Amino acid sequence: MINILTRLKQDSNLLLLFLATLSLSLAVINPSIPITKNIFNYIFIVDISQSMNTKDMTIGLEKVSRIDYTKATLRKILERLPCESKVSIGMFAGVSVAATYTPIEVCENYSAINGTIDNLDWRSTWSGNTRIRESMVNLARLIRSFPEPAQVIYFTDGEEAPKLHVFNTRDLTQFQGGNDWLFAGVGTFEGTAIPKYDNKNQLIGYWSNESFALQPGMAQISQGNIGARNDYVASGASDRYLSRLDEKYLIDLSKEINGQYVRASNEEMVINAMGKQKPAWRDQSQLPLRYILTFFALTVFLMRFITLKKIQEFLK
Repeated sequence: MINILTRLKQDSNLLLLFLATLSLSLAVINPSIPITKNIFNYIFIVDISQSMNTKDMTIGLEKVSRIDYTKATLRKILERLPCESKVSIGMFAGVSVAATYTPIEVCENYSAINGTIDNLDWRSTWSGNTRIRESMVNLARLIRSFPEPAQVIYFTDGEEAPKLHVFNTRDLTQFQGGNDWLFAGVGTFEGTAIPKYDNKNQLIGYWSNESFALQPGMAQISQGNIGARNDYVASGASDRYLSRLDEKYLIDLSKEINGQYVRASNEEMVINAMGKQKPAWRDQSQLPLRYILTFFALTVFLMRFITLKKIQEFLK
């Protein structure tokens, strides 16, 4: 054994050949080492209630609705997500949240996810009201049904309709599952009328102030129709309800559940906020060393010839 070590020290070519052979032998065995891998799964929840039809956002020089702005932002975010990230698209209206599918790998399903975003539409709503606090409990329940956990990015203007009062404000003190959820506020602080469309997406008027009036009496009657928004249409500019991004409410709501808030002024701000979210979960896996060992053996083998060539050139 001592003789072999002495020969290896004296003969660099033999040493390199020994190292290459040893690496290839280990590569055949294919050892591995345990690693902890961060898994990034997201569910993007889009508010599709009618206040999201308000046109107070801009893309380029064009005025667009909050929902169209959200869709454009989602497409840009999707382009920036690394492969192996998983994504689901969900819709919110009333008190309910619906996911189009459980999170799927972003690169393999890029076209399908983009297609889902393209088809987000207010006409998919199943309720005329907007109950953000109530929906969070249903969203947490929905995520628990997924095969893997997912982090939440919630795009909304923060407008509860009808307005909150003592009878219809859910207590979230015992709420579980909201840690690190991200609320992305869409809209401006300027008051803008909410357009009302028919089922063919034709403008028929604007929502009136009476549509958002407090109705505490109704809230006492039934939990199912808490302060239902009425169906009035404003006849003139003076009685139109002016919708704004309720940023203060979203900030307070995020603090209440240990979440985060970001104003979705552009996709960069949302992506930066997503970067502060913890991974959805951590996976223990094995890192195979076969390719590393093979590459090392090839490098050592080539070094033998490079060294020989340099020696020959030096002797000349």
